[in-house]
Amino acid sequence: LNPTTTMMKLTIASVLIGSAAAFAPAPMAKTSSAMNAFSIDNMPGALAPMGFFDPLGFAAKADEGTLKRYREAEVTHGRVAMLAALGFLVGEAVEGSSFLFDAQISGPAITHFTQVPGGWDAFIIVFIGSAEAQRAQIGWVDPADASYDQPGLLRENYYPGDIGFDPLGLKPDDEEELNLMITKELQNGRLAMLAAAGFLAQEAVDGKGIIEHFSS
Repeated sequence: LNPTTTMMKLTIASVLIGSAAAFAPAPMAKTSSAMNAFSIDNMPGALAPMGFFDPLGFAAKADEGTLKRYREAEVTHGRVAMLAALGFLVGEAVEGSSFLFDAQISGPAITHFTQVPGGWDAFIIVFIGSAEAQRAQIGWVDPADASYDQPGLLRENYYPGDIGFDPLGLKPDDEEELNLMITKELQNGRLAMLAAAGFLAQEAVDGKGIIEHFSS
């Protein structure tokens, strides 16, 4: 195997392993600080040497409901970014050889979507919309049942990011191990957000794909 192929496989494996339990279901019958209490003092995600990084004080000023929405946004963006970073690499690695769209899509990953044949973009939008609607039904209080001054109110027994998807059964029962896994996912997601933003910026600047940069 050439170095590029080896690096691709290692990258894919690390992203998949790091996020495999991203949507693990919470055992609602159990009581744990990870599932029930939610405050800056006990929420997972803080690691040395940075500790709980909140330089602008958003979390310090937030009540529990707002803090949970912040964490929901962070973990969801992290998951999307992990898929995006992986998509940049895979999309460019298989260009010209994929069975999709007669292998006609090529170039930097940021140009791939505009090359998708008409009609497929609508399918993608419907798919994403359906996934988001399901996530909202699981985690959010129906707007009709929420007060006008509490937009985006999360369900009381909903843990941010826990949409009940754990096909490999990787979610640990032990509270300490669960907090560690949540922290790992958050850290991988944070790194992926930086990586995806960096990939996009680099390709926008010089018009070259990320794989092309790695190969040159």
